[in-house]
Amino acid sequence: MIGIRIRKKHAIRKLAICLVLIVVLALSCITPSSGLAAAQITIDPPSTAGPLGPGMTRLTGTYSGVYDIEIVVNGDSLTSVHMPEGNAGNWYADVDLSMYDGPVEVIARGKDVATRYAAWSPFMQIEVDNPQANIPQVRVISPTEQDSPEGQIPVEVDASGKNGIARVQVRINGGAWEDASPSASGYLYKWNTEPVSGRINSLEARADDVNGNIGYSQTVYVKAGVPVEMESHEAVVTETDSPDRKERAAGGGDEKGTIAEEGTAPTVSRDVYGQDRALWIWENESYPLIMNSGARTVLDAMSSDTATFGQDQIRTFYLAVGNYNGVRMLEDKRAEVRDFIGWAHDRGYQVQALIAGGTTPPYFGAYTRYQKQAVAELERILNYNISSSEHERFDGVNIDTEPYSLPDFKSEKPSVQIQYLNMLNALMDRKAASGLSLQVGAAIPRWFDTSVDATDIVWNGSVKPLSEHVQDTLDYISIMDYRDQAEGSVGIIDQARGEMEYANTIGKPYSVVIGVETKDIADGGDPETITFNEEGRLHMEAELDKVYAAFEGDSAFGGIAIHHYDSLRNLPSIWGPDAVFWQAPADIEPPTAVSGALKASVFDYQQIDITYGPAVDNAAIQQYRIYRGTSMSFPLDEEHLAGVSNKLSFRDKGLLPDTKYVYKVTAVDTSGNEGPPSNPVKAKTGHTTLKPMVVSNIQMSYDGTKGIVTIRVTDLKTGEAVTAEVGGRFTYMAGKYVNGTTTAAGFFTANSESVSAPSGEIGFGPRRITAPGYYWAQAYDKKVGSSIRWGG
Repeated sequence: MIGIRIRKKHAIRKLAICLVLIVVLALSCITPSSGLAAAQITIDPPSTAGPLGPGMTRLTGTYSGVYDIEIVVNGDSLTSVHMPEGNAGNWYADVDLSMYDGPVEVIARGKDVATRYAAWSPFMQIEVDNPQANIPQVRVISPTEQDSPEGQIPVEVDASGKNGIARVQVRINGGAWEDASPSASGYLYKWNTEPVSGRINSLEARADDVNGNIGYSQTVYVKAGVPVEMESHEAVVTETDSPDRKERAAGGGDEKGTIAEEGTAPTVSRDVYGQDRALWIWENESYPLIMNSGARTVLDAMSSDTATFGQDQIRTFYLAVGNYNGVRMLEDKRAEVRDFIGWAHDRGYQVQALIAGGTTPPYFGAYTRYQKQAVAELERILNYNISSSEHERFDGVNIDTEPYSLPDFKSEKPSVQIQYLNMLNALMDRKAASGLSLQVGAAIPRWFDTSVDATDIVWNGSVKPLSEHVQDTLDYISIMDYRDQAEGSVGIIDQARGEMEYANTIGKPYSVVIGVETKDIADGGDPETITFNEEGRLHMEAELDKVYAAFEGDSAFGGIAIHHYDSLRNLPSIWGPDAVFWQAPADIEPPTAVSGALKASVFDYQQIDITYGPAVDNAAIQQYRIYRGTSMSFPLDEEHLAGVSNKLSFRDKGLLPDTKYVYKVTAVDTSGNEGPPSNPVKAKTGHTTLKPMVVSNIQMSYDGTKGIVTIRVTDLKTGEAVTAEVGGRFTYMAGKYVNGTTTAAGFFTANSESVSAPSGEIGFGPRRITAPGYYWAQAYDKKVGSSIRWGG
């Protein structure tokens, strides 16, 4: 009871600090401006009575205090919205309903002008009459997960839909899809269980209708032959630690981690193990690692480098396995996934599959009505593991479903919280049914044990903070403990103590991994305090050393995880003239040209979206450069560089109306080698009566304590001053977001937060500029002078 009282007192103190901090940060990050309105989005019912037909449908609504609105359709697609410039007005979007039939859920999502966090419309249900797109419903009827079949047995499948069923197939243990025969009760497939007797097997079914629509069943896990016992879940702890931590015990009590000698691979445990140090790797980086073996040399070199910044070795990869660029890694590239995991295990790495919620946006998977998608996402991993050898299997699963991003997380407490917990419980049930003992954990925010939105949650007969319910349910948690200081009441250490104490209370060693952020989070949240991007690698490693020291010998401590691969790779020691960047292994071979046809899709009068296929390199692709001109023969130089992307798409905004543009794309590897350009593609923007305005001048200075920016907004054609609402943020060593209004002469001036250093760099990037009758033609801004360096 004493421990419980201490924990409650600690939580209350953290809550009070957190609430005060939120208020202070909100006030400090926003400069009052008459242009800021309360965030609100509405969505109108369709004007057509009755069900909608297939194809494009125009949805409309209103907004105030919101920008960058998108329409979410059925949790699996996003459509950008057309909206006039300014903070309020009417929007419209042309939504493609050709892939839907029956009830469809839509909702509009935008960004709050004041906070940059998500703002939502209410949900709306529409009915689509499109039987041609109806997806067959498929179910394995028998055997069930309670059966223990022996010998040759029939696998019974039920399949139905609005269109004729052309074919039903069954897959056992991830093998080839094989045809099932029609029968009086549905469809039958003869399965000889003798070769797989004594193990748990995965049974999947799918049905194709006459229109080519494919439906999939939930997986059934069947113990063939003599009932088998589940694999042992006793804690077996083994890990490789970095040289500077050879003396650190891996846990408390009598259990110690087995520390391998430098250069040797540890024994891989599939039960409880320390993950230190872990790294999130999202799809734009994970797919090249799977499909381009050369990219692995860069990952290996960075993960094992302990000299450049004095960092610990990275030993665990959270590898994203969601669909990307039309490819399904775990279905379409199984051989490549097996090769990567085998490669990683040979070098002593653990590999966990990184998933979200099986939906778009990913956090919709937390809703009960989308739980099927979330379960299917996990089952793909379980089925992959069952179909693969031990050496090629994932060691765990890291779930990054973020229910607090949903529109009703706060307003309908505890509905979403309970749905999220039910989803996690369903995933653990599927893991248990599969017989696999891989670790399953979730990334959770640091405030799941303190916030009023996450505490006092009644679930499964107990009242606890959301964090404790999650810890009870899963094997481990990765706390998104995103702050740039280790110590203090809002620092990394203090904010993780509650979860650490609870893990020890329930007896789960190595089950609390502490996550930190290195990404330049741009417009979201509070860049000043959330990420180490402003401070650099040397500061981060020094703060993480404090975290290690604080939890030395604590049996609950599972290590530190870093978000994420590409931002960590590009984070310098410090910003400024003395910056040291990590260097990939030397390479003089340039990448290939991008694959596939370059595509340019016109959105409106000032935006064109560019897409392309991946390039290939003997090492890793660092970025794609998008060049823009107005003639076919324009040079590939800095003047024509529209921007860079680390993904297979680029949104070119702030263009001129009624203008023909030509695009070419190149790939650049981690050594700076640039590949050949793609074939050019042409596109012409639409028409508007709005006038283009630009940042015609920008000046940065540093007075020894802070950065100072002055920008001027003018009419692009006349050069006359424009009175405009401006929002933007400081960059490099600063991160403060500011809002304000230009003077009658078009000038806007703002100060960064306090930054005191003998040398460094601060920049400024405008994010939103609005004025009546104008739009921001940002592609034509004058960017010279947008940063200042000193010292060195």
